[in-house]
Amino acid sequence: MKQIALILSLFVSMTVLSQDALLTNTDGRKNVSLNGKWHYIIDTYETGFYDYRYKERKEDDRSAYWNRNEQKAKTDLIEHTYTDENSLNVPGDWNSQDRQFLHYEGTVWYQREFEKPQLSDNEQVYLYFAGVNYEAHVYLNGKKLGTHKGGFTAFNFKIPTNLLQEKGNFLVVKVDNKRHSDEIPTLNTDWWNYGGITRDVKLVIVPKNPIVQYDIHVDQKQDILASIKKKSFDLSGFVKFDTSADSKIVVEIPELKLKKEFPVKGDSIAFSFKTPNISLWSPENPKLYEVIFTNGKQRISEKIGFRKIEVIGKKIVLNGKQIFMRGISIHEEIAQQIRRAHSLDDAKQLLGWAKDLGCNMVRLAHYPHNENMTRLADEMGLLVWSEIPVYWTIDFGNPEVLKKAEKQLEEMIDRDRNRASIVIWSVGNETPVSEKRTVFMSTLAKKTKLLDNSRLVSAALEVNHKDNKNVIDDPLGAFTDIISVNEYLGWYVGLPNDCETAVWEVKYDKPFFISETGADAKAGFHADKLTRFSEEYQEWYYQEQIDMFSRFPDNFSGLSPWILCDFRSPKRNNPLYQQLWNRKGLIADNGQKKKAFFVLQEFYRKLKASGK
Repeated sequence: MKQIALILSLFVSMTVLSQDALLTNTDGRKNVSLNGKWHYIIDTYETGFYDYRYKERKEDDRSAYWNRNEQKAKTDLIEHTYTDENSLNVPGDWNSQDRQFLHYEGTVWYQREFEKPQLSDNEQVYLYFAGVNYEAHVYLNGKKLGTHKGGFTAFNFKIPTNLLQEKGNFLVVKVDNKRHSDEIPTLNTDWWNYGGITRDVKLVIVPKNPIVQYDIHVDQKQDILASIKKKSFDLSGFVKFDTSADSKIVVEIPELKLKKEFPVKGDSIAFSFKTPNISLWSPENPKLYEVIFTNGKQRISEKIGFRKIEVIGKKIVLNGKQIFMRGISIHEEIAQQIRRAHSLDDAKQLLGWAKDLGCNMVRLAHYPHNENMTRLADEMGLLVWSEIPVYWTIDFGNPEVLKKAEKQLEEMIDRDRNRASIVIWSVGNETPVSEKRTVFMSTLAKKTKLLDNSRLVSAALEVNHKDNKNVIDDPLGAFTDIISVNEYLGWYVGLPNDCETAVWEVKYDKPFFISETGADAKAGFHADKLTRFSEEYQEWYYQEQIDMFSRFPDNFSGLSPWILCDFRSPKRNNPLYQQLWNRKGLIADNGQKKKAFFVLQEFYRKLKASGK
């Protein structure tokens, strides 16, 4: 009950910080898609936002790009307008849709119109964005609904009923993807900064006091093996309303013939109950149950799996059995079309390739991926590492930056807290050790546990190379459930055969996980194995790495090599082999599988055959 009380108090504090709490499971609610063609204006100098004195324009300023600016007389001065000739697809990044956007970082205004959806007297409308990179200012019919920062987390705004028109609702979004030193991520990243409204947009129709969040999972306190033996499980969770309610909530799992009713007084209700034998979710058995939450006429249904992930000693344990994670890292990118991934078909391609490789796990790097990925992982039985973009050298001493990281952490968990596939929340990647950094990162690790104690917490650490040893002694390891490290022995350090004499020291008696390892190769470039960027060098690299893994201590619990597919990066400037691509993919930008793909595939086949 202490943990439940803590969750409820946290939600109370979140309602103070955010006027419009994030709606979970928008596909499970009545909604209207706003995807499709949107008009745009490129605004490098932000003329539509600031006047010539660089002051934010007044709301009713006709020159503001959030307002209509129609010429009613030939003497009217018109300096902006939205036309069909300038259109972009939503969802989608702007970089891949027109060559003028290829390297563009700045402001683009998006605009479209929509009709008011049919509403009953008890209904209201939310405007929901699944992802906008990076800063969004949202206006409807000349009125500002709000702003959001963060390119990879969802957000929504409650639309005042009196603001909606029957027809011709004028929706405008100012999108700005410029990088800044005090943002998350910061200036320096090793991936392409795709700009735009990159994920779905929709109107979500809900009751006047909607259920905004809910959670249901296997209670972490129970002995899962004993529960399996008894064929009886404890489930716990909560339901969070937008405002206080005096009513009841019904939780139903039809397949189990289970229906529980709980009184609601206030804006939150925590619950727990026993259930008969359930089929636990796992990679081998990705079982999902329909779970229904009902409050009066409000009914939300979602497919949810039940499992328990934990660390016992030096082992990662799923449903009472030790697991070895045969993983791969993935960027949210469709390389063949040089664009940000966003659709279900995109997710099927990426996760299908991971399955073909022999994976039971994927690391979704270095930011929360779109919801299609995590929902499909549930269905396919793929364990997921999900991460916020606290990446490299952000401003760890700035408390405002910490608040931004915490907000993205909350938004990541709020959207995906009911995904059985997600077993690891990661608070960052390759952050350099310092006292300020460790305080910053440990704060995030602790907050993750408060937000959700049903998953493991980790971060991708770096290896300390000293005295011919590979030492893992990062102080952040004291705050994570598993010790995850990125190592490139044979690419950035030495040659692949240095793996043969490598000595590893891990300070912590916790599960040990290789979160990255890899080498670049240009697909189709063949040479001897000593030649950098050849497929043979990458193949040799993986062969030596795999041999080294066999000598790792018994707490070695898995790996997610870097990376499934080649991806775009402005940092990669070798004119012959990179050409603005990071070539560490096992699959090339044209979809071709490189030689190293089959080396790792065979390794995973043998691991699976041995029971790992």
